[in-house]
Amino acid sequence: MRRLIFATQKLDSNDPILAATAAKVRALAERVDELVVLCDSAEPGIAPDNVRVHEFGSRTQVQRGARFAAALERELKPRPIGVVAHMIPLYVVVAAPLVRPRRIPLLLWYTHWKDHVVVRAAEKLATGVITVDRRSFPFESRKVHALGHGIDLSEFSCSEPPAGDGALRALVLGRYSPAKGLETILRGAALAGGVRVEAHGSTGDGEYDAHVRELEALARELGVEAELGAPVPRSGVPALFAQSHVLINNMRAGAPDKVVYEAAASCLPVLASNPVFDDLLPPELRFERDDPETLAARLRSLDRRRRPDLREIVAARHSVEHWADGVLATVEGR
Repeated sequence: MRRLIFATQKLDSNDPILAATAAKVRALAERVDELVVLCDSAEPGIAPDNVRVHEFGSRTQVQRGARFAAALERELKPRPIGVVAHMIPLYVVVAAPLVRPRRIPLLLWYTHWKDHVVVRAAEKLATGVITVDRRSFPFESRKVHALGHGIDLSEFSCSEPPAGDGALRALVLGRYSPAKGLETILRGAALAGGVRVEAHGSTGDGEYDAHVRELEALARELGVEAELGAPVPRSGVPALFAQSHVLINNMRAGAPDKVVYEAAASCLPVLASNPVFDDLLPPELRFERDDPETLAARLRSLDRRRRPDLREIVAARHSVEHWADGVLATVEGR
């Protein structure tokens, strides 16, 4: 029996940040006899029939760690083909003393620019590291395997551009963090003229809330029409794509936001600054991260009546099926 253990934060089909994990779980479940998911919390009924879910949520990190370790140890018999830690390096650190002595492959999935001591420890303890692109892991490692991002194309479809000759509708999705580069986006929109910016992201954190206020003040100062709204549930993202002319992504290098691939799967034009998107976006859809002038030039030259055909690239290199095949190939040393 092929059994795989997958550790992640949560399974929630409508979480604005983590909903895509549910599709990854389904894709993995289709390729093994049994999938065991260890997570902080899970939406009832979200898992396929051959998936067993253990929730280890608790009020303190120490309690969560103890519950995680206990659930993992119980599931190591019968022997799984591997253990995959999704985006949380600490899972690898906690799991390694239980997993590595049994010579079970232990993988870390990590796609972010942030380098810290726990990531370094996890890389040393893991048998392999899986990520979107070699540039989406924060430091060089011989253990890194690039698999693409894992987009569920069934959630997204192409649509006609919005009708009318009003303002160009530019969409921005993601956390309100300085790492997202929204200041450059607002300045680029101001230089281009005739651009309406609609953003949706996480708030409720003191630092993020303060940053939103700064961005709102900047938009007023620049005379840019901008709506800085709350995050939308996963089910609402396709409608936002359909009513927009372009998605703008200015995340700092090293963290390829999945929303870029999701927009591309919807045939929505994307302007992005992260070099990692060079396998998806042609030069005319890329700009320098801290250069509002280049972004403005891209906005002015954008053909709002045309939807680029990027979906096939996403399907070939970044689909959830391609991702799941890559995970299992890495686990099994193929």
